[in-house]
Amino acid sequence: MRIDVLQHVSYEGPAGIARILEEGGHVIRVTHLYAGDPPPDAAEISALVVMGGPMSVHDTGDYPWLSDEIALIRNVVDRAVPVLGICLGAQLIAMALGARVYRGERKEIGWFPVSIPREEPISRLTADWPEEAHVLHWHGDTFDLPRGARLLAGSQAYPHQAFEVYGYVVGIQFHLEMMDRNVREIVENSRNELVPGAFVQSEEEILRGVGRSEVPLVMLRGLLGRWVTSATQEIAGRTPRGGSDE
Repeated sequence: MRIDVLQHVSYEGPAGIARILEEGGHVIRVTHLYAGDPPPDAAEISALVVMGGPMSVHDTGDYPWLSDEIALIRNVVDRAVPVLGICLGAQLIAMALGARVYRGERKEIGWFPVSIPREEPISRLTADWPEEAHVLHWHGDTFDLPRGARLLAGSQAYPHQAFEVYGYVVGIQFHLEMMDRNVREIVENSRNELVPGAFVQSEEEILRGVGRSEVPLVMLRGLLGRWVTSATQEIAGRTPRGGSDE
């Protein structure tokens, strides 16, 4: 299956997502929105991954393609196309589904734990995730859960860290996809955001976390396997929703 990826900056690419999906025989097509690539045609998308970036979903004046991207996400969700969003990508999904996205009270940058709810029935998408995991965060915005969404993870700083809607749309605020090289790249390009705060680690602390990416990648592999299964099921016969507010 071909999986489309929307990328917002050069240093936040699909990384581990691409590696895992390509190992599974899937083809990755990346649209570099920041470089002027036109967004793909919604009718040609079988599954969509929306990556992170330093901008806000509200920065449409500086990044006009954000408006088109939000409309595209809404369109593919209405077509029952599986969508996975990472960090900014999760915020874009939330906005596309009518939820509020806003600046948080604090930045959350560095390796901090998330807790995974274990209320029955457990989500099939995150069934093999541990009850707590140290993962990389890099955000200052947050979101309300879209209507009908199920919470998949939360942290001390922000209770809304991951969600699923309809069983095939997933938003994850933290970074499971970053391998060691990607952690170094985001530090190199975004170290200006490392201002002192209760949930902001220093550059040295973040880089000492290089090597912690193995557990997040295991979590990502399990999630992607079930998410791709949902994608093939959607292709096989799900009826388009006809509107994100249903």
